[in-house]
Amino acid sequence: MNPRKKILVVDDEEINLEFFEVMLSKLGFIVEKADDGVEALEKVKRFYPDLIMLDNIMPRMSGWEVTKILKNDPKYREIPIIMLSALDDVKDKVEGFELGVDDYITKPFNFSEVLARIRAVLRNRELFAQIVVRESRLSLAEELNADMKHNMEDFIKSIDELDTAIALISQSGEGLDKNTLPSMLESITGKTQLIRKRIAELDARIEKTVLEWEDLKKNEIGLTVLENQIRKTLRPE
Repeated sequence: MNPRKKILVVDDEEINLEFFEVMLSKLGFIVEKADDGVEALEKVKRFYPDLIMLDNIMPRMSGWEVTKILKNDPKYREIPIIMLSALDDVKDKVEGFELGVDDYITKPFNFSEVLARIRAVLRNRELFAQIVVRESRLSLAEELNADMKHNMEDFIKSIDELDTAIALISQSGEGLDKNTLPSMLESITGKTQLIRKRIAELDARIEKTVLEWEDLKKNEIGLTVLENQIRKTLRPE
């Protein structure tokens, strides 16, 4: 995984914390530990992990409670959670998924399976992030297209009005009195200034969109890579 992913392991059994810290660190992950739900919430704020491995049954605050709090907070709700539990009842698993956990592993666990699930969850989240990036770029393009269409309609309307005013001056010529001509010229000048202003605003809007587009593009992976990752996700580890 590159860059190195951060994993928060939450469990009230020290042997499990030590085991995951050693094993995951050897595989290149950055690991932080918490031995109860309250400490887990504090670590989430400071550490902001890419994934949380969360024990269900713990003192002070259960894994269910931690999950509810995180999933109700817009700042942390997208952090994936793998629930670790000694409870193998289908009802408990369903409850976990309904709360928003990404996977549910029953103790005792096999580390190879846990690692495969960790990688699968992280890969799924990365794919989701890529979809969000592409949706954001599409949204920017649609907004810019709407702005340009609206401005073009205004430009055409203003140009039509200018053409009408110029035609009147050309046709009437010397027949215009001293009060009418300045008024028409003022109207034409006002229209040209308005068009210049709208063009400047549109130019600024385009420049801003291009910068936002390029910024999003930095975090976007190629379609070929994305397709390969999707294939890996669909194929069992």
